[in-house]
Amino acid sequence: MKFDLGPGSAILRRTPAVLDQQLRDLPSDWLRATEGPDTWSPFDVVGHLVHGERTDWIPRAEHLLRHGEAVPFPAFDRFAQFEASRGKELPELLDTFAALRAKSLERLAALRVTEEDLDRTGRHPEFGPVTLRQHLATWVAHDLDHLMQIARVMARQYADEVGPWKRYLRIVREN
Repeated sequence: MKFDLGPGSAILRRTPAVLDQQLRDLPSDWLRATEGPDTWSPFDVVGHLVHGERTDWIPRAEHLLRHGEAVPFPAFDRFAQFEASRGKELPELLDTFAALRAKSLERLAALRVTEEDLDRTGRHPEFGPVTLRQHLATWVAHDLDHLMQIARVMARQYADEVGPWKRYLRIVREN
């Protein structure tokens, strides 16, 4: 399916509410659970999404439209949330994410991106040339990927409790 800004924006608009409904007011055991060492909890994922709103999606889109391939995107620290979220509670992160996402979507609309703009290229520091279409499609897929990750981390907390049903529940299986 070719990226379409309208439906893509609709998914991006929904992500904060989905996270809020899924996570707000849950006990810490659910919010801080991981799949093991060097994996992320739902809390960590929300912190990562906050950091991405501040430094990745719209800043890089604007950078691409301003500089094309002449100036590579600034590097993105995929682990910055660990320091940035220290001492915060999940409701604050959820509220921050919702506010930042609303601003991001306002900024995106203000760019008045055309089909021609979607095919413009910028330079990613790791991947090289990328189009705005690829960047924005990745933003949508990134949201969906992290929603799936949160659901998987949470479901796996009951991996042993589901007993024989485990073989029917892909979400709780390791493979």
